[in-house]
Amino acid sequence: MRARKLLAVSVALTMGVLGTAACGGDDEGRSSDGKVTMSFWHNATTGPGKAFWEKTVADFEAANSNVKIEIQSIQNEDLDGKLQTALNSGDAPDVFMQRGGGKMAAMVKAGQLLDITGSITDETKKVISEGSFTAQTIDGKVYAMPVAVLPGGFFYSKDLFAKAGITQPPATLADLQAAIGKLKAANIQPIALGAKDAWPAAFYYYFFALRECSSETITQAGQTMNFDDPCWLKAGQDVQNFAATQPFNNGFLTTSAQQGAGSSAGLLANHKAAMELMGAWNPGVIASLTPDEKPLPDLDWFPFPSIEGGAGQPGAILGGVDGYSCSAQAPKAECTAFLNYMARTDVQKAYYEAFNAPPVNSEAQAAVEEPHLKSILAAYSQAPFVSQWLDTVYGQNVGNALNTAVVNMLAGKGDPQSIVDAVKTAAKRAQ
Repeated sequence: MRARKLLAVSVALTMGVLGTAACGGDDEGRSSDGKVTMSFWHNATTGPGKAFWEKTVADFEAANSNVKIEIQSIQNEDLDGKLQTALNSGDAPDVFMQRGGGKMAAMVKAGQLLDITGSITDETKKVISEGSFTAQTIDGKVYAMPVAVLPGGFFYSKDLFAKAGITQPPATLADLQAAIGKLKAANIQPIALGAKDAWPAAFYYYFFALRECSSETITQAGQTMNFDDPCWLKAGQDVQNFAATQPFNNGFLTTSAQQGAGSSAGLLANHKAAMELMGAWNPGVIASLTPDEKPLPDLDWFPFPSIEGGAGQPGAILGGVDGYSCSAQAPKAECTAFLNYMARTDVQKAYYEAFNAPPVNSEAQAAVEEPHLKSILAAYSQAPFVSQWLDTVYGQNVGNALNTAVVNMLAGKGDPQSIVDAVKTAAKRAQ
């Protein structure tokens, strides 16, 4: 995460790169007059995030007059399904948001992604660390440009914590349970949860698994799809026991995660709940849902608490890095030039300002001012082990089965063993 000097990339150099790379005979998306049209899918459907991508595309087009980029913004919960359908039909967008993990591995195996390893510029490498490309790398080849550092933890309202007499953010599970008790006593809903979308509820299973399972077990399961270790069952039992204390908002099973004031993010944004377990994109979502559509002034963050007796490393964190890929059919020169453009310091600073999320560019990180984002970056950089979200690590089929099984248990339609069984069944089908 050390900041390094960024060498300015002039428009002339950018055009020179495009011209040189275009000599490779890549004519996909190219008209007879040399004009190139690319499609671009992202998941920022409203507010400053959507405006950021519109300006970024317009600025890139202005610097590269032969390129036209057609933008499609897709609701986050719909993106993966639509993208998979498009990839399988051979009609994929040229540039799209990349989750990584098993989902990306499946795309690579199917020959659906462009290898961008040799197209990452020296300028980009100076401001994005080698480690940040790890999550976007398979068998030594890079398939996506990282854009943001998005680990998970609890976002909370300092005002509501103070109202309940909580003076320190919880460090242990016992601390968290004590805080929940104080919030309830103060007639404050402790935790907002958007279980309607499944994955936010599954975050609890992911984090308990991160605390109960060793990093080796977590990593090996992503490679072998073996979930026999007792820690997987113990994680489910932890979730069940935690949910039994009734820490979540009323109607959490029908609450969405990020859509409107009644979503889990909206409950925190409007001081209707005290905290939410979520990734580091959450401040931007919350800001879009406050009454004045500005960042929540009393927002803060703490990592998922430690638990006693688990095999997981203290300080291990979930989340990692989001990125953008080029499809295998994309015009290579223009598509990779756009990815490198995303990595520029000025663009990354604008990303941070639009999304209120930590950028991956080391120079842009120096512009981060909010204490909660600084805490996130510190926890990420100091973590002894970082895993992507487990539904991403284990791929779409296994991940969806895991998420659904967790929600079923919270709804009283399953138990911890049913989570493990569902994952094993899905893993066997996926092999």
